[in-house]
This record gives sequence, C-alpha cells and structure tokens, in this order.
Amino acid sequence: MEDLKIPSFEDIEKAHIRIEPYIHRTPVMSSSAINEIAGCKLYFKCENFQKAGAFKARGAINAVFSLKEEEAAKGVATHSSGNHAAALALAAMKRGIKAYIAMPETAPEVKKKAVAGYGAEIRYCKPTLESREETLNQIIRETGATFIHAYNDFNIVCGQGTAARELMQQQGDLDIIVAPVGGGGLLSGTAIWAKHEKPDITVIAGEPENADDAYRSFVSGELQPAVPPNTVADGLLMPLGRLTFKIICKYTDEIITVDEPAIVSAMQLIWERMKIIVEPSSAVALAAVIKRKEEFRGKKAGIIVSGGNADLRKLPF
Repeated sequence: MEDLKIPSFEDIEKAHIRIEPYIHRTPVMSSSAINEIAGCKLYFKCENFQKAGAFKARGAINAVFSLKEEEAAKGVATHSSGNHAAALALAAMKRGIKAYIAMPETAPEVKKKAVAGYGAEIRYCKPTLESREETLNQIIRETGATFIHAYNDFNIVCGQGTAARELMQQQGDLDIIVAPVGGGGLLSGTAIWAKHEKPDITVIAGEPENADDAYRSFVSGELQPAVPPNTVADGLLMPLGRLTFKIICKYTDEIITVDEPAIVSAMQLIWERMKIIVEPSSAVALAAVIKRKEEFRGKKAGIIVSGGNADLRKLPF
C-alpha cells in the first residue's frame, strides 16, 4: 500500500480546537426501548443536530480553516450529492470565501436547497462520477479554487474524528463504537481516535449490502472497485478512497453489511422511539447492531448518527 500520511490523535485534537467555535457539541442520547430490542446499551452521538445537519460540517470547516490566505482567496470546490456540499458551503460562508459545487441533478431537493441557502454556486451535472469530476475540473480551471475531497483528505478525516472525541468524552466507558461507512472519512477519523483513547475498544462499521465496496476491500485487503450502488442510504454511495482504505485496514475491527429492509426498519425505529429525524445513512449503524445482536449483547456501544437531512416528501417507510 502506498505511503499516505495517516492522521494522528494529535491532529484530531488540533482539528477540534480549530473548529470548536463554529460547530455544535452535539448531544449523546439513549433509548431504553431500543436498548431492549438490541440487547445492549446504546449511546447515540446525534450529528443530525450538527451544523448543516450532518457530521460533514466538522471535516469541511477543518479543511477550509486550514487553508492559507492566498489559497482561501480563490475559494473552494468539490463534487457532492449533498451533505459534503452543504458542509463545504457552510464552511466557506463562515470564512467569507466562495464555494463552488458540482452537484448531480438527481440529488435530494432538501440537499440542493441547503447548499444554495449557504450561498454556494451550484453547477449541476449528470449523476455519474465521470460527469461530476468533469464539471469539477472545469470549475477549478475557471476559478483556481482548491478542491476539497469529501472524504479522501487528511484534514477532512481529522475533522470527522472530532465526533468520536466528543462522544468518548461524553460517554467514556464504551466497549464498542459503530459508524456507517461510505467513502470512509467518518469511520477513519472515528477509528483513529477511538483506538488512541481506548486501545481495546472494538471499532465496527455498518455498510449497505447494495454498496459494499468497503466490506469487500476490507476482507480482501485490496481496494475493490465499486459496483453501481443501489441503496436508500444515499449518503453512502461513494467508494473508499486510498487514504481512508489504509486507515480502515489499520484501525477497524469489522464491517457488517445490512440489507435495505433492515436499514429502513432501523431508520423508522429511531424516528418512532427517539423522536428524532435521521436520514437513511444514519440508520445503517443501528441496523448492523440489530443484525449481530449476540456480538453486542450486554455491551456498551456508541453509535455515530451521521446526519438528519432526510427528504420528508420521500420517506422510505
């Protein structure tokens, strides 16, 4: 595996200091009803209450505020179907710079409105990686903006790790920590921090069966090509990056895949029992816990609820 620099826990600490004035310290919540169903004690780190509605604000703000003045002056750019786009737009607004977003035409309306609301310039493209990258490259040629990758980026990973840092400060006696995995930024930062804070903690990821490149890559030890994903968890559509794959292989203990009915069921369970809005991607971690109840029985597990940007007109249940 190539020599890519992996963030340290000190890098995550520095990121937390950098972003703290601009983010919410989100609450940790629990549900006795869900604990009964899962057979363990679950502590939900509610990033659905984060700025821009998802954990992505952490990484984006860290990346934007890490830029030198001359870089920042030309703005930032990315391609994203939603949460990273909104987070980057918010981060740019807070630093007073321009954000340019290449966004698929098929992105959820709630996420399109959020990105526009933060003042970003959106250029719509076809919902293919080729079209997204082509549109992004055109933006960069025209503007000189700095590309901020949604997850395969040192500063993004550091920012995402701050959610686990807060969780383990708020609930320090965890046996297991669980996060969803798509591109791997959240899982990478979570795993780095968790293994530093408590070396014997078990780090587990939940992933949709219909978008399982992380599982296949983890099991094989080689980065696997993504197959066209077809999952209700629209925040987990992107494949692992080279950096996130390296980190996950080093620090993650297991990836559990879950089917579509399990994701929808877990999402509905959170809505009904906890009375909070979460998007489908956020429910994947809980679905993994319920699928492997015996593995979690009697344990204390932290779950990172990744976001709450659900399209209320297109709920899957």
